Amino acid sequence: MTAPDALISAALDVRLNAFAPFSKFLVGAALEDNDGRVHTGCNVENATYGLTLCAERVAIFKAISEGVKPRTFRRIAIAADTDTLTPPCGACRQILWEFCGNIELVLVNLAGKTETYNLKELFPKPFDVSYL
Repeated sequence: MTAPDALISAALDVRLNAFAPFSKFLVGAALEDNDGRVHTGCNVENATYGLTLCAERVAIFKAISEGVKPRTFRRIAIAADTDTLTPPCGACRQILWEFCGNIELVLVNLAGKTETYNLKELFPKPFDVSYL
């Protein structure tokens, strides 16, 4: 298992790779799988905004593309430069639920403030394959 500090550090580091020329809102995510490997992602903006990808989705999609199976993730750290810690957006909550389940979320800012949640606390009634 990756130490929480190492996961947070990875999220803070990858945040600096964000491509956010429009919002200037840099976000980093570090996703830990059940084998202790860390998969990182940063937000990548697009001029049409709707095609922008959040850091959490980039990390998940990278991990899946590298062969990690869905629902085999332990936790994710999400780093942003905000006073109030930034939770995942609605689209990311849906993707997190589908690919990670009730994963642990560690929110962090540049001042070192952290909060930890389980996804169900922020997304209490998720839609998934059980409804299909």
